[in-house]
Formats: sequence, C-alpha cells, structure tokens
Amino acid sequence: MKRITVAKGDGIGPEIMDATLKIILAAGAQIEIDEIEVGEKVYLAGNTAGIAKESWDIIRRNKVFLKAPITTPQGGGYKSLNVTTRKFLGLYANVRPCISLHPFVRTKHPGMDVVIIRENEEDLYAGIEHQQTDEVVQCLKLISRPGSEKIIRYAFEYARQYGRKKVTCFTKDNIMKQTDGLFHKIFDEIAKEYPDIENEHWIVDIGSAKLADTPEAFDVLVLPNLYGDVLSDVAAQIAGSVGLAGSANIGEECAMFEAIHGSAPRRANQNLANPSGLLQGAILMLVHIGQNDVAEKVQNAWLKTIEDGIHTYDIFKEGISKQKVGTKEFADAVIERLGQKPSQLKPVNYSKGSALKLPKYVRRAPAKKDLLGVDIFVHWSGTNPDELAALLQKIELENVKLSMITNRGIKVWPEGFEETFCTDHWRCRFKHKDGQNITKQDIISLLSKAEENNIDTIKTENLYAFDGVQAFSLGQGQ
Repeated sequence: MKRITVAKGDGIGPEIMDATLKIILAAGAQIEIDEIEVGEKVYLAGNTAGIAKESWDIIRRNKVFLKAPITTPQGGGYKSLNVTTRKFLGLYANVRPCISLHPFVRTKHPGMDVVIIRENEEDLYAGIEHQQTDEVVQCLKLISRPGSEKIIRYAFEYARQYGRKKVTCFTKDNIMKQTDGLFHKIFDEIAKEYPDIENEHWIVDIGSAKLADTPEAFDVLVLPNLYGDVLSDVAAQIAGSVGLAGSANIGEECAMFEAIHGSAPRRANQNLANPSGLLQGAILMLVHIGQNDVAEKVQNAWLKTIEDGIHTYDIFKEGISKQKVGTKEFADAVIERLGQKPSQLKPVNYSKGSALKLPKYVRRAPAKKDLLGVDIFVHWSGTNPDELAALLQKIELENVKLSMITNRGIKVWPEGFEETFCTDHWRCRFKHKDGQNITKQDIISLLSKAEENNIDTIKTENLYAFDGVQAFSLGQGQ
C-alpha cells in the first residue's frame, strides 16, 4: 500500500480527479490518499505561492503527488505553482508520451509514437528577469552541466528500459553557442555511453518543422526546458488532442503526475470534461510506484473504451464515435472494460516499467579560470555609438581598454553601421590591451571612474576562459 498526495485543483480539476481515482481504485490500485488544497482558493486567501506550508510537508513525506489542473490568478505577483513545485522538489525530468489513437481519434499522423523528455528546472524558466533601462528588459537563460547531464542521461536510460531505438536532441546552438552549446556538447558526451541506442541532433527550428510534419521520424526527444514545453504541447495536439495527454515530473526523491492541459473553468461542473489526460498521468504514477499490473489493466481498458467509440465531447466525431458521454459516464465505461484489451489499437505491456534509478551527479574538478575582461552594461539615451565610445574611453585604465560596444548583441563600435537601430541598453567590453588577464580590482576601478563621469552602469559580466577555452560570446558582426 502506497500513500500518495492528491490535489483536486480548480475548474474541471475536481471532476476529472474523482473520475481518475474511481478508475484506478476499481482496477486495484494499492494507494492511500492524503488530500491537500492548492490553487486559486489558496492564492486568493493571500498565499502568493498557491500552497500552504503544511501541504508541502505532506507532499515531501509521501514523495508522490497526483495533481489536477489549477488556476493561477492573473496579476498580483502570483507565481506558477507548477514551476515552483518542480523546482522546490527537484523534479528535473518531465516525461510526456504522445501516441496516436488512429483511427478512433482524428490525426494526420496515424503512426506517431513519440516520448518527449523535457528538462524541467532551469533554462529561461529560472524566471530571473530585470528591467535594466527605459527600453530593455532582460531574462537570464541558465543551462548547467548537472541539469543537462541528468536530463540527457534520463532520456537514454528511459529509451533503454522501454526498448526505444533512438534519442534525438533539439537545441539552437548555432546561435546560443554557450548555453545551448553546452546542452549539445553534453548530449554528445553521454550518447557515447549508449552505443546500443541511435542518437542525433537537430537545430530546434527545422527539428520542430520535421516533428510537426513527420513525427514518425522520432522516438525519444530530449530538450531544454522552453523548447520542451512548447513542443510537447505541439506533439500532443498533432497526436490527437492535448486533452488526452498526461505527464510525469520525476526527481531523485519525489515525483508529480498531472494532465498537461489547464483547468478549463468554462467547462467546470457540467460533467463534460475528458479525464483522460489526468488518467494518463495516474497511469504513469502507477508504473513509478511499481504497480505495473494495475497500470497495464487501466491503460488497456482506456484504449478499449476509446476503440469502442465511447468519447467525451472534445474528441467526439460523427462517423467515428459511437456514443457521446460525460465525465462520470466515461469513467464508468473504462471501469466496465477493466480486464479487456483493445483489438485494433496496440495493447500495452508494462512489465519492463519502473522508476528509473540514475547515478548521482558527480561534480568535476574545477577548471583553471582566467579573467580576460569585463562587459559593463550602460544605460545611455544617445544614439551615436562613437559618442558613447568617447565617454567610455575616459574611464580606461593604463592597460585595460574599451574593445567593443554592442547594442542588442550586434557590434556598433568600432566600425558599426549607421543603419543599425539602437536602444538605450549598451554592452561595453573592456579587455587588457595585450590580451593578458585583468583583475577584479581593475573592474572596481572602471566602475568607480564610470561613476565619477556620470555614466549609468547597470550590470557587469566577467569574461572568463576555462582551461584556456574562451567562455563568452563574441559580438554579432565581430
């Protein structure tokens, strides 16, 4: 018997959670339930996180969390509970199977069977944003070696355990050579440890086009957070419907399972909602806690229900569907078919399924770190880069000189183009005139002289080399 935490959420959440629990309990799930309240009521009671401390304690004690969709109120500084939960609990892997149910659910891709494994904690979803000038807002994209290693290794281990043949990585490292470049580099490193599994890398834009057009070309996809978020919804939709997809959020200690769709408040309390997405999340949960036989029984009964044309309004199609049912009636139909298997759709076999056990991340020995220069970001409302360069040359040190100015990443000094549009946000790069290292004291001196000359500095970024390899981007056009 496994004790789990359940949150019924907002909108259609309570209805689809009741249906889901009814099905898995009827199938013999050995679970005990601790219910907590999260979401809109908690937010509006004054808790900007949408969850009480006592609820965190229950989740952390039980380690397994089945959560229905919630509503995050607009404005007011409310933070996404989904993002917060994933990061607080270290749920680094988001797993979303996207499988066609052709011909019973309409799709242009009848052979689609893709699993998207998305990094879940970092990238732009670190949520570190600042307004720096009147015209420019910044969001920091953070890609770490441990975050990348964990998710990429998870993808290969998942492929091996479930008999998948290929793992594909999507990045945009032709542009973001440091961040996405690190993710791609680690993918290539880890792929060598799995010679039995084919591997490939695509640039995310053409890869996305290929996924939308020919998803049959892919098997397991592993992606950084933002791309994974977008493309897992795309994949679910082209497989048939976002409303049919569930996901697992897996960490080293805890796991959360959910539907990928939202709370749909306009459909609440009408016995209309399709519980399939949350049910798919619950099936992933049952595999995770080792109740594979129950998971298999539920999934095959669900497939048989879909195959028999018993459909909720969202997937009901004249000529394909046979009976339109509500949330409760759909759950009852699945329960009636427990022990049965589909005849046209492929039955599932979860004998190989279990929670993946990955080795702990081991930190490497520190690299030799050289400080080669500094980028000083300046708020300046002028438009002529030559004028700004003249101001900045007043703060140069004996051996530390201004080498470049960029605006929105494009080099505008020296030898910029008059046609380049500039905002009020300028990156000003200072380096040793002879290519040697500079010191932290040099940076302090530059900033002090900038203050003396009424230059509005807004941030700095140190320019490092690690083990002799330059670890910062050039200006576009350099």
